[in-house]
Amino acid sequence: MLPAALRSRIDDFDCPAIDIELTNIQAQIDDIAFTLYRFSDSDRALALGSQVSPELEAEPEVPPQSGEAGEETEFAINEMVGLLSWVVGVAFGRFDWRLATGEREAPPEPDPFDPLPSKSPGMLPEGSESFHHHAGILVDDDSHQQDLPRLMEQVLETVNMPISEDVRRWLRKDFFPFHLQRYSKSRRKAPIYWPLSTVSGSYTLWLYYPELTSQTLFTAVNDFVGPKLNSVRDDLNSLRIKVGGRTNQEEKELEKLEDLERELAELNDTLLGIAPSYRPNQDDGVQISAAPLWSLFRHKPWQKVLKDTWKQLEKGDFDWAHLALNYWPDRVLRKCHADRSLAIAHDVESQFWEEIEVPVIRRGKDTGETKLEWQPRNLSESELDALIERTIEERGL
Repeated sequence: MLPAALRSRIDDFDCPAIDIELTNIQAQIDDIAFTLYRFSDSDRALALGSQVSPELEAEPEVPPQSGEAGEETEFAINEMVGLLSWVVGVAFGRFDWRLATGEREAPPEPDPFDPLPSKSPGMLPEGSESFHHHAGILVDDDSHQQDLPRLMEQVLETVNMPISEDVRRWLRKDFFPFHLQRYSKSRRKAPIYWPLSTVSGSYTLWLYYPELTSQTLFTAVNDFVGPKLNSVRDDLNSLRIKVGGRTNQEEKELEKLEDLERELAELNDTLLGIAPSYRPNQDDGVQISAAPLWSLFRHKPWQKVLKDTWKQLEKGDFDWAHLALNYWPDRVLRKCHADRSLAIAHDVESQFWEEIEVPVIRRGKDTGETKLEWQPRNLSESELDALIERTIEERGL
């Protein structure tokens, strides 16, 4: 419901005591199971020695013991990082800050067999007003009203949690590697806050994956990159035409603005090049949805993952994805005529397949009975071409 630094706001959480209680409960369950299945002592030792997969084992947030200065410092750092990560989520409308201020009571503990809720208890409930209104995009730009670092500072002030950390520096240098690690497990990598940056990282857009639409990149250009580029060009023109010459400081500022103008223009053109064909679908997952944007991520390990994913998309390895249909409709639709599962995935089953009545054969003999069986429609090459062309036109691909 809340990060470790704020847990005391909703209840008196004692993490070590909770861990001990859970361990004791697990031991009781094991003992019941071992007794029922008549495990010997050696059987029990063998089972307990391999029951937890290292891949799934999580490290609990346990406060250090008194006197362990190094661990105490590490725990404080982890608390701060967890707090700042939560603050980013509040700024984007993911988490509910009111749990920390007392404006919203903590939801009751669910019963063991209650259905899973649509959202975790710490998330902002449906219909609630978020901390800040936005269109799924925030920016690292102190001159913009959608400036993420400034919003983070406002969240910290609202929940009365002053910190000494430079929020803007932390967001630029440390946040995304931490976020990528926190939102990854096994081979699944699913970061939901996406930093799209200029080459040097001097300007960064932060996109919120759950609110990504086919209009997001156009909005990024129209409301963020374009106005910033125009502002930089105005400042450049003012410096270039300055009467009486420029000071050394102004020369440095001119050079800095020229670099920023060039990088913003490149970012602007890249986004405009991607935007017309970019129709993300959250059912495809984070990795595939982010793949067309791989060149705009500056975190090298993540950029490599996305670049490899894009190459696989180009090869046709993920033609089940909605995004593949958007970029390579002819190829994907031809596969739909050969593979019914792909036709179902892209909602074209009725166009490319049909149910045919066929005889029931047992042991090589016709039983005289019939059954319905799905088969690809019997189309000539020209008929298939026409069907594909019509489908592409109807879907606006």
